[in-house]
Amino acid sequence: MEILNVGLGKNSYDIVIGKNFFEKFPEYIEKIYNGKKLFVITDSNVDKIYRNQYEKMFKGFDYTIYVLEAGEKNKHIGIMPGIYSAMVNAGLTRKDMVVAFGGGVVGDIAGFAAASYMRGIDFVQIPTTIVSQVDSSVGGKVGVDLPEGKNLVGAFHQPKLVLIDNYFLNTLTNRYFYDGFAEIVKYGCIYDKNFFEKLENIVKSSGLSETDENYKENLRKYLMKHINGLVYRSCEIKKEVVEKDEKESNLRMILNFGHTIGHAIEQFTNYEKYSHGEAISAGMVDITKIGERKGITKKKNEFVRIEKLLKALNLPTEIEYPKDKISEIMRRDKKSTSDGVNFVILKEIGRL
Repeated sequence: MEILNVGLGKNSYDIVIGKNFFEKFPEYIEKIYNGKKLFVITDSNVDKIYRNQYEKMFKGFDYTIYVLEAGEKNKHIGIMPGIYSAMVNAGLTRKDMVVAFGGGVVGDIAGFAAASYMRGIDFVQIPTTIVSQVDSSVGGKVGVDLPEGKNLVGAFHQPKLVLIDNYFLNTLTNRYFYDGFAEIVKYGCIYDKNFFEKLENIVKSSGLSETDENYKENLRKYLMKHINGLVYRSCEIKKEVVEKDEKESNLRMILNFGHTIGHAIEQFTNYEKYSHGEAISAGMVDITKIGERKGITKKKNEFVRIEKLLKALNLPTEIEYPKDKISEIMRRDKKSTSDGVNFVILKEIGRL
């Protein structure tokens, strides 16, 4: 077990990273919560697979399970009244706790419910996908989508605890396993060149070729040997950024590398054609190409190197989209200002 502490004064919390320790979750929750009532929000996919584990995961607690329909398209403002009513009917008070058990969509929704119910109650993140383990479960950004754009309604509401068990990654499809590696690559691009090189070397040391039969499956098995280290460093980078800029007033915006274009692609395709990681994968390559053309990315062909690693990780690097429609969506992005759309552009890999 490895523990990282996100140091935010009264909002500080631990990130616990380990393997097959879900039966110890009650011990960790009891350290930060004196009550007995838990309101656990999950989705239909996760519930179907793990409902038989709830007794072990929440042993000793009086817990209510609330199941959302899985998928980003269901992360809209219209689902919130039903969640609030269920929280009231479960007898949830200001002193009780919400648990987010699922991927990024579940974490965003559950966190927003916790942030807004009775003007804010505590919550715990138990992320079950790589995207949520390395990114969305850490940092306290929670919210839901509007028809006009992604995450336009939300809050900064830090969890009290993040429990990351790689046990849950075993049931991901290959598509959603690799989806999360876009965020891991992002951390290397924006913050740590050595980490980017470590990823390159891990893929290379697997000895596998993209043309091999069963490449996706075999590479996945190899990556799982390294997954806790990759998750740990990703969380460590995010924690360092969030500690310096909790409310995204300046530095934290670097975490949006590739996301402005990626979010627009997701919305344009109604959150059905591309996953989050697939969209930001293409977004990172596109914005680096633009950076090189404009002379902001000083080192030539950085996009080629990024593209090569993403392709090796079974992620798309080119997505065709109508630039006028995507530009219109990007102008409504929550990170845009009166001066225009904000983009994060590299000077070179590992440096902005």
